[in-house]
Amino acid sequence: MTQTNAETPGLIALDWGTSSLRAYLLGAASGTVLDRRAGPWGVTRVPEGDFAAVLDAVIGAWRARSPGLPAIASGMIGSSRGWVDVPYCSCPAGLDELAAALASVPDDALRIVPGLVRPGDAPDVMRGEETEILGALALRPELALRSVLVLPGTHSKWVTVAGGRIENFATYMTGELFAVLRDHSILGGAARDAAVDDAAVDDTGVDETRVEETAVRAAFARGVTAARESAGGLAPILFSARALVVTGRLAAGASLDYVSGMLIGDELRCGLAGMGVPAVGATPDAALRIALVGDAALCRRYAAAFRLWGVGDVAVVDGAAPAGLWRIARRAALVARARGGA
Repeated sequence: MTQTNAETPGLIALDWGTSSLRAYLLGAASGTVLDRRAGPWGVTRVPEGDFAAVLDAVIGAWRARSPGLPAIASGMIGSSRGWVDVPYCSCPAGLDELAAALASVPDDALRIVPGLVRPGDAPDVMRGEETEILGALALRPELALRSVLVLPGTHSKWVTVAGGRIENFATYMTGELFAVLRDHSILGGAARDAAVDDAAVDDTGVDETRVEETAVRAAFARGVTAARESAGGLAPILFSARALVVTGRLAAGASLDYVSGMLIGDELRCGLAGMGVPAVGATPDAALRIALVGDAALCRRYAAAFRLWGVGDVAVVDGAAPAGLWRIARRAALVARARGGA
């Protein structure tokens, strides 16, 4: 993408995960995104582990135009598989703790945000989501007082925020479980077979897009409802994805959407129960806001699941990663603070 904004660049912000890298050139005055790059340069896909070479290839042109431009990154780049293994900050934590614990890579080419650890007998960790959370609070300040932020993904996070700080969090392996069931279980077989059969059928000229979309939505809603109504949780109902297809009550091509609905529904069942919302039609404490943070398409799917639970007032926050990196960089004095800014 070509830089078109006339604002002076002030920071390079990188969301550097396991499989992908997103880089943002942010304006010095307000953190506005001036330019961006993205590609499959995640920490597990860096040739020969040469992170410096990848970094130069991605942001070299920006630094050539603006020598000395600081750079900050969050995500798995700070893990044991990344450039440097940055120690976790202990939760609860907020902007001050994260900014004070930034780590540097060799030659100070980049600062890396630490992740968070929730101590205890069953500890939990996050890397990258803490930055998205701080960005979401900047974009939607009303969430800072008291909220639950849900970050859907391979490892979904449910995060409790109070007074602008991350108080607690829990991880749900929803996305990874879906991938395992899709690719390595009998539940994914019907959908794979259906895809092959569909590819072999000649085009009849009939537009079935609307019918297919309706079937997909219905299958997903059916899965969410099954999880919501299952007194025994997820385990006793998973095989229904197979049984419904075998008995002709669910189209094979929509069976994975049913599985997705069950997995997301079970995540909501557990997460909402922890908030005191165990049943459909109930609502959380009116003072407690709920928001979804992350990929827009995935957030829409989760929002649909929330509505099936009778929880409809769920905000969706996009673009949180660069906003969070900007806040942390300013607090760490990597860039000058705007007057009155955090």
